[in-house]
Amino acid sequence: MNLHEYQAKELLQQFGVAIPRGIKVTSQQEAVEAAKQIGGPLWVVKAQVHAGGRGKAGGVKLARSLQDVEDISGKLLGSTLVTKQTGADGVKVHALLIQDGVDITKEYYLSALVDRSKKRVILIGSSEGGMDIEEVAAKTPEKILTITVDPVAGIQPYQARDLGFRMGMEKKQVDQLVKVLSGVYNLFTQKDCSMVEINPLIVTTDGQVMALDAKVSLDDNALYRHKDTAEMRDPTQEDEREHIAHEIGLNYVALDGSIGCMVNGAGLAMATMDVIKLQGGEPANFLDVGGGATAERVARAFKLILSSSKVKAILVNIFGGIVRCDTIAEGIIAAVKEVGLTLPVVVRLQGTNVEAGREMLAKSGMNIMAADDLTDAAKKAVAAVK
Repeated sequence: MNLHEYQAKELLQQFGVAIPRGIKVTSQQEAVEAAKQIGGPLWVVKAQVHAGGRGKAGGVKLARSLQDVEDISGKLLGSTLVTKQTGADGVKVHALLIQDGVDITKEYYLSALVDRSKKRVILIGSSEGGMDIEEVAAKTPEKILTITVDPVAGIQPYQARDLGFRMGMEKKQVDQLVKVLSGVYNLFTQKDCSMVEINPLIVTTDGQVMALDAKVSLDDNALYRHKDTAEMRDPTQEDEREHIAHEIGLNYVALDGSIGCMVNGAGLAMATMDVIKLQGGEPANFLDVGGGATAERVARAFKLILSSSKVKAILVNIFGGIVRCDTIAEGIIAAVKEVGLTLPVVVRLQGTNVEAGREMLAKSGMNIMAADDLTDAAKKAVAAVK
């Protein structure tokens, strides 16, 4: 789950990381009042959307007067921001962050994430802040510096000092970096984050180190432990179908193809999409109904898939381990009847009571094609679309 910049900064501040003064607003009037409260003479008006590249897309503007604040906020609020990360459709701007304009002498990059090969949290730093870190890694990989943190000992002050000096910081800033890195690591571990990124981490003209911009992504699987952060979810920034799926306990990711996929198990879903591609088709979604593929969940999944006008056929690939194949077949038939499905449906079942399940599908009298294996299912789904 992604957070907005203002939410990420609130969390960083809770863990001792300095941030510029800023206020989240949702109207022009609120924007002007926030600017007055912060004080001038310079403010930054920042669109709050779940996408990088806001500055290049016109989503971050400098305001040198209260009139500028009002004019810029009026143009941004309600507009659609298209960045390199949003796709051509862009995302709607519903909120802004009015931030104090600070004088900057130097920009750095800092982030925390899990290195799965090491099974450790790593902290990444670079003297090239304010730039796309992918570009820095490609052109000057020697400027990407890392710290691997022992989960028992946690981040150590000597590690932070070493990173700071290698990034070219002066001693005064290195001393502050120790606190910043400790805060970032504690936020990452205590709030079950999947990523914390500060870009740029700045040094102001008076020598203060603070987070000028920040991104935080949370691990969805741990949200049940953090009601405070779970409430920060902004459904307006998510694909509508993905949000509905989240609310009803399904794992759904919208794609651009024409074959809807209904599968129980993430690995099986990925394999199903691969085979569809191999046979010349394009998956319309990643949909994992989970181990308990009940009739109700299958019906909900069908409705979700059909909410996309791109879908021209549906491929159901279910392994009957926890739930028997005849029970699954019964659920599929009931779901097809309930939603009044007219699109072709290809079903591949495997597992307990598979023969009974296939027989039920064959005798249903509906537009349901049984498949012997995954390759056969993909071929039939692709043919149905074409």
